Amino acid sequence: MENQVFINRNRRFFSSVWKRLLLILAVFGPATITAMADNDAGGVATYSIAGAKLGYPILFLLPIITLLLGITQEMGMRLTVITRRGLADLIRERYGVRASMFMFGALLFANIGTLITELSAVKTTSTMFGVPPIPAVIVIVVIAFVLITRGNYKITQSIMLLACGFFLVYIFSAIKAKPDWSLALSNLAYPHGVVFTQTYIKDYLIIGMGVLGTTITPWGQFFISSFAYDKKIEKGQVALSQLETYWGAFLTDFFSFFMIVATAATLFANHIILDSGERAALAIAPFAGKIASQLFAVGILNAGFMGLVIVSLSTAYAFAEFFGLSGSLDDTFKESKTFYILYIAQLLIATLFVILSNVSLFQIALVTQIINAVALPLVFYYLISLTSDHDLMGSYVNNAFQRNFAVISSIAIVIASIFTVVAVTAGL
Repeated sequence: MENQVFINRNRRFFSSVWKRLLLILAVFGPATITAMADNDAGGVATYSIAGAKLGYPILFLLPIITLLLGITQEMGMRLTVITRRGLADLIRERYGVRASMFMFGALLFANIGTLITELSAVKTTSTMFGVPPIPAVIVIVVIAFVLITRGNYKITQSIMLLACGFFLVYIFSAIKAKPDWSLALSNLAYPHGVVFTQTYIKDYLIIGMGVLGTTITPWGQFFISSFAYDKKIEKGQVALSQLETYWGAFLTDFFSFFMIVATAATLFANHIILDSGERAALAIAPFAGKIASQLFAVGILNAGFMGLVIVSLSTAYAFAEFFGLSGSLDDTFKESKTFYILYIAQLLIATLFVILSNVSLFQIALVTQIINAVALPLVFYYLISLTSDHDLMGSYVNNAFQRNFAVISSIAIVIASIFTVVAVTAGL
C-alpha cells in the first residue's frame, strides 16, 4: 500500500514537472533568439574591437546594458501578447503613416548595413578554413533563402535555437586566452586597471556607444514583437514570456563577456591594433593557440548566418505591419508575397554589395552600431508610450521602475550620442 502511494506521488510530481516544461516550451524561443541574434557578426566585431582597444574596463557596461535589454524586450513581448498586435502595427495605428514611413526607412537603411556586415563576416572568415570567399557567401545566402521560403515558423525557430548553441565556442576561446579572471570580473562592478587618458575616454565613449548599439538594436525591438506574434503566444502565457526575455538578455551578454575577455587578454594586453572581427580570430592565435582562433572564427560564421536570417526577417515583418500587409512564416509565398519578396531582396542587395566590393566591409560594423544606438531613443519613445497606455494594456501597463529606467536610459543615450558626435568631429 505504501509503495503504491509512493508511486502515485512520483507520478503526480513528474506529471506536474512535465506540464510546466510543456508550458515553458510553448512560449520559449522569440526572446532568446532575438537577444542572441544581437550577437551577430557585427556584434562580434564590435565586442572584439572593444576588448582589443579598451581592455577589461568596457565590461562595466554589460550589466547596465543587460538590464536595459531585458526591460525593453520584455515590454515588446508583453505588448504583443496582451494586444495581439505587433509594435510596428501599433505605431502605424497610433502615430500615423508618416511616422511609419520614417521609422521603416531608418530601419531599412540600418538593416541593410547590418546585413552587409553579416555577409562580410562570411566572406573574410571563410578563408581561415580554406573555403573560397565568394562561394561561401553564395552558399550561406542560399541556405538562408531556402530556410525561410521553404520552411515555416517551427523549423525556423528550431534552427535558430540550434545556432544559439554555437556561441559556446567563445567560452573556450576565452579560457584558452588565460585572462586575469579577477580583473575581468571586478570590472563588471567598476572600470579600472588602465590609465584613463583623454584619448582612452574618447574611445571608451565611442566604442561604448557601439557596444550599446549592437546589443540593443531597433530591429531587435521590432523583431521580438513580430516573432512573438507569429508564434501566437496566448495572454495567459505572458508571465513565462516575460521570464524568457530576461533569460535571453542574460544569455546574450554572458557570451559577450567572453568575447571581450578573449580579445582583452590577448590583443589589448599585447598592444595589438584591431579594426575588425575577422582579424580578431587570426590575431589571438599566437597568444591563445590555433584552436582558440578557429573556434572564434566558427562563432563569427555562425553569428553571420544567424544575423542574416533574423535581421532580414525583422525588416520584412516590420514592413508588413507598418503598411497593414500579411506577413507570417506559416503563410505561403502567395499569401504573404510582399513579405517574402522584401526578405529575398535584402539578401540579394547585401550579396551583390559584398561580392562586388573590394573594401573590408567589417569596417562599417562599428558605425552601423552607433547609428542603431542613436536611433534607439525614438523606438523607446513609442515602446514606452504604448506599454504605459492603460486603455491599451489594462492591468499589464509598465510599473514605475520599468517606465522610469527606460526613460532615464533613453535620455542618457541621447546625451552620450551627442558627446560621441562632438568627440568625433572635434577630434579630441
